[in-house]
Amino acid sequence: MSDFALSVKDTHTKLKKNALNFWEVLAQAVALISPSMTAALIVPLMFGTAANAGWLCYLFGTIMLLFVALNLNQFAKRYTSAGSMYEYTVKGVGPTLGGISGWSLIWAYLFIGIAGVTGFTHFASLLLTQAGATGWLSHPYITLFAICVFSAWFLAYKDITLSTLMMLGMEGASVLVIMILALIACFKTGVVDSAQFHPFKDMGIRDIMKPLGLGVVVAVFSGVGFECATAFGEEAKKPLITIPRAVIASLLLTGAFFIFVTYVETHALANNNPTLDQLPAPLTTLSQNLSMGWMGIVIEFGAMISFFALALSCLNSGARIVFSMGRYGIFPISIGSSHKHNLTPHVAITLFALVQFLIPAGFMFAVYHGASNGLAIAVPLDEFNDAGTMGAMGFCGGYVLISLAAPFYLKKIGQLKPHHIALSVIALLLLIVPIVGLVWPVPLTPPMNVTPWAYGAYLLVGGIIVFFRRRTKAEFDSVRQYLEENAMASPVESSMLGLPPDATPAIA
Repeated sequence: MSDFALSVKDTHTKLKKNALNFWEVLAQAVALISPSMTAALIVPLMFGTAANAGWLCYLFGTIMLLFVALNLNQFAKRYTSAGSMYEYTVKGVGPTLGGISGWSLIWAYLFIGIAGVTGFTHFASLLLTQAGATGWLSHPYITLFAICVFSAWFLAYKDITLSTLMMLGMEGASVLVIMILALIACFKTGVVDSAQFHPFKDMGIRDIMKPLGLGVVVAVFSGVGFECATAFGEEAKKPLITIPRAVIASLLLTGAFFIFVTYVETHALANNNPTLDQLPAPLTTLSQNLSMGWMGIVIEFGAMISFFALALSCLNSGARIVFSMGRYGIFPISIGSSHKHNLTPHVAITLFALVQFLIPAGFMFAVYHGASNGLAIAVPLDEFNDAGTMGAMGFCGGYVLISLAAPFYLKKIGQLKPHHIALSVIALLLLIVPIVGLVWPVPLTPPMNVTPWAYGAYLLVGGIIVFFRRRTKAEFDSVRQYLEENAMASPVESSMLGLPPDATPAIA
């Protein structure tokens, strides 16, 4: 065993075994997808982007992500790890592209997590204002950022089971209230909306592609997170069964919810002044229009809690990517260590939480002191929209690489079939739509006009770090074997380790 592999073996890298059942893994994925987030804040963004075609963009986005999920599950039903798509991509196309995938996922989870932090702050500040608590702090937004991130850090640091149970309850209650309001809206305003059934009437193909492309980008912003279930492979019960089911279930359930709630909000608020895309709290406006103002307060509170759950889920998932990359030597081995008592990746969690706070706080601090240099960021809602789009960009990169890696992985283990290649090709073709939508037409307002360049520069830096810190094949294989022998491997993986098909890998 190499010196680096021995250093990994001497470091405490174990996570809590058999801690999460199917519902708890599903809770992680649903909390990161955060259906309440879409209903509360992303539907207005979708309407401003795609108008009456919003529900159709969600339908296209759900189908596209379903093909990505089917490629992802080629790994999830055969192999478990704490590294999610990072380790999967490594197994398919090697450590260099795998490292770039991990780098892209860190960007993705970080900025979607920031969307959670800023969404929490947006609704918390609304509730505080409605309660008359104004002028209570010199920098209220930054203070609310800190409250959200610190609370999420504490739960993620202490216990993965506790944090998932809290997320399950938070998101479930919020979605239930939103569904009740949406059904009441259907009853009072009707369900037939001809404008939404014919969103592209009298439009040419060029005019159709612009809102469709940008709308699918927004749909990706809403739908990303289903893959985070794979990051809990070392902590889930029966992971080779539980995780693939959670991946598909979370995507289908939330996709159906997005299509329904987008259709309802667009129809029920069609004649509202201001229009849907200008509403900071559309569900509150809808409840007031239906003479149920009290429900708006309940929904705002539920949305605030849901955004906290989103920030927590991104912290849990993103930190495990960082943790896994530390175990493979891309980051210092100390980052790949786990807490000896809590069995959580505490170093990675702490670093991730720190950055998750500093980025939105830094932008907001600049605004407070008049040094924004033209940045179109004045309130948490602006940061939410920008962070979500930036996070979607990172996920698109990860989804391309995992869809590309799946057939290569299956070929390596001798299980590649023609339909696997078809799934990969279809996913890659569908992903062209949001990727083009991210860069064309070119955004005009900062910071989004430079975001593609920033993401490209970030990947370039990540590629350089991966290249210079990559391990030899012998080192990588020895670390992987040690980690796999300490995790649950499927019969396929057991055979690759030289174990009998029905054997349980021994602790090294």
